[in-house]
Amino acid sequence: MYSLVIKRLLDILISSVVLSVSFPFLIFISILLYFTNQGAGVFFLQDRPGLYGKIFKVIKFKTMTDEKNDKGYLLSDEDRLTSIGKWVRSNSIDELLQFVNVIKGDMSIIGPRPLLVQYLPLYSKEQARRHNVRPGITGWAQCHGRNSLSWTEKFRYDVWYVDNISFKTDCQIVWLTIKSVLLRDGISHEGSATMEDFNGSN
Repeated sequence: MYSLVIKRLLDILISSVVLSVSFPFLIFISILLYFTNQGAGVFFLQDRPGLYGKIFKVIKFKTMTDEKNDKGYLLSDEDRLTSIGKWVRSNSIDELLQFVNVIKGDMSIIGPRPLLVQYLPLYSKEQARRHNVRPGITGWAQCHGRNSLSWTEKFRYDVWYVDNISFKTDCQIVWLTIKSVLLRDGISHEGSATMEDFNGSN
């Protein structure tokens, strides 16, 4: 009952309140990013797999420029991350726009994070079970280390959530996520501004 009906109703209600209350702040952040992203735009749209692997476009604030090297390749994430973008990312402000995805039904507030489409054929059968629920803005893995986790650890937490979804678990995740954001834990993976790519073996 909770995972099929109540969770979805709570997603819509909470997301509507968050977007309404934060709207002036979102406009302010948009203006800041417009002037610091060097023409790269304010919003980041990207295809991601959702429930049962169905593809949708996730929306986030764009925290990096589109700077390229002399060979025409994008610079590393760390080199393209602006000072404002780093602040937006470290405080998880870039995730706020995903409440729009939640209202649309692409995502839930709580669930495994939506990863890249190209990872789909790389998952083991067990890892692929993370798509048996809607992806979330935050999840069991995010409140246990976020980007500092290895892929093996991250997938283990994701699958655990699929098997243990409940109102109590979701409340615990919300509390741990707030604590993680305030302490800025696990924002980056070692040696990278974000997270290393998944290649099916790490």
